[in-house]
Amino acid sequence: MELKSYAAKSHQGPYLQINEDGIDVDLMQKLYMVFDGFGGTNVGDKTVESLKENIKKFYGKIGGDPDATLPFFYSPKYLLEGNALLNSMHFAHSLLKKENQEKPMHERGGASAMMVAQGDNLVTLAATGNISAWYYRRGKLQSLVAPDSMETLASDSHEKSYYTTPLSAFGLFDELHLRVVEYRPCEGDKLIVMTDGAYARLAPDELKYIIEGKSGSDLDRIQEVFHMVNSRGNLDNQTCLLLNF
Repeated sequence: MELKSYAAKSHQGPYLQINEDGIDVDLMQKLYMVFDGFGGTNVGDKTVESLKENIKKFYGKIGGDPDATLPFFYSPKYLLEGNALLNSMHFAHSLLKKENQEKPMHERGGASAMMVAQGDNLVTLAATGNISAWYYRRGKLQSLVAPDSMETLASDSHEKSYYTTPLSAFGLFDELHLRVVEYRPCEGDKLIVMTDGAYARLAPDELKYIIEGKSGSDLDRIQEVFHMVNSRGNLDNQTCLLLNF
């Protein structure tokens, strides 16, 4: 299933002066990335740019080569693209971990992230931290990848925006913890990936209503998501990627 179109937007939000979120769409490699960096000005944003570069570079070397060496990870469960993606993420994490060890604490950066890689008729999603993915198919919206955050430990669902602290991320722990999902898109599917600045104050039914809107473009729909969560008190950076199959 080929990608028909996409829309993407990353913004600093209504309060912060710097955007530590990031987004990258590589149509040649069929690789799509969403990041939520942390560390502060000139730390989180630079960390995201470094992760983008290192992941794309490594993935480009082994993503299409069945004879490539996979130094960090291999599973026969996943396609070549999936294994290449996971190795690229572990490679980028190892470089970031080494960089952080040489810096004082206040200069160390990290990032939650979700990677989406197309291969054959499957899409591989690999995520770490507080990134959310949904897919919309024939009138139904379903969660595809849940955030790995404090939300899973909360005793109730009241104000889930309080529980978005990531439990995993690039540069956060010695080992990189990943959530991996393989998804087979159908004609007309929409895949939505969001950072917590977009999803934390948004109910699934509200996202479904926005996605089903008949007027405007997909970029307008993303902006509607941002406007809605900002009106409810969001002060965080916000990013949304929407893929149409």
